[in-house]
Amino acid sequence: MFIADYHIHTNFSSDARSSMEDMILSAANKGLKEIAITDHVDFCEYYDEPDCENYIITFNALKEKYSNKINIILGIEIGLENTISDKIDKFSAAYPFDFVIGSSHGVCGLDLYFDDFFKGKTKSESYNIYFEQMLKNIKTIKNFNVYGHIDFISRYGIYDDNSLHYLDYKDIIDNILKLLIETERGIEINTSGYRYNIDQTYPQYEILKRYKDLGGEIITVGSDSHNTKDIADHFDVAYDMLERAGFKYITLFRKRKPEFVKLADYR
Repeated sequence: MFIADYHIHTNFSSDARSSMEDMILSAANKGLKEIAITDHVDFCEYYDEPDCENYIITFNALKEKYSNKINIILGIEIGLENTISDKIDKFSAAYPFDFVIGSSHGVCGLDLYFDDFFKGKTKSESYNIYFEQMLKNIKTIKNFNVYGHIDFISRYGIYDDNSLHYLDYKDIIDNILKLLIETERGIEINTSGYRYNIDQTYPQYEILKRYKDLGGEIITVGSDSHNTKDIADHFDVAYDMLERAGFKYITLFRKRKPEFVKLADYR
């Protein structure tokens, strides 16, 4: 049994088609106790800003409608760019989100989905720039709770071998993890890599273990699902990894404040 999926997209995200109601019902039918709806906000030319007023109205109506089936947390996933840190912080503070994921979907104004960011760079150059910008994001943007899928750049590389190994980027990754811990923010374990035939979570186990060894405690588990079938996908793998890395608790959020639930209660 799994307690919560803290990374779920609905058709309020431009890359998802399932309705919020369908996602909620699917999660309830799978036995989850709680979910966080975390639709996209990316302030770049590739995406439209969301209709947050309608998003929240729809959320509140469904939260009440299904309160006897599942607890639903109002979240958002924001694409972080340190060049617009004030805009991002003002946005996330303007709405009553319980939970905010900050993610690197674009780097230096270039969306990782497209090839432009990688062109003319070696894999090492691309990945180092990605992590350097992530560190700047954490330093300049305050209003988020966990950093999403922190090593998922390997999904989009254009190289013969896109794999990313912790030891190759150890110093910069350690600085990222330490700063998140110092500023009382955390990371997620995101199972979406299995859907894209990458056969791993984000982060990979070595980064997850290093986060724990450095003193990290705030950890959420999310499927990054964009349709009903992927909710809680490969959560058995994620829970096993958490236990192996030494985590005793999974984190939930209430009004942006972390609450800790014993992992052993859901095994």
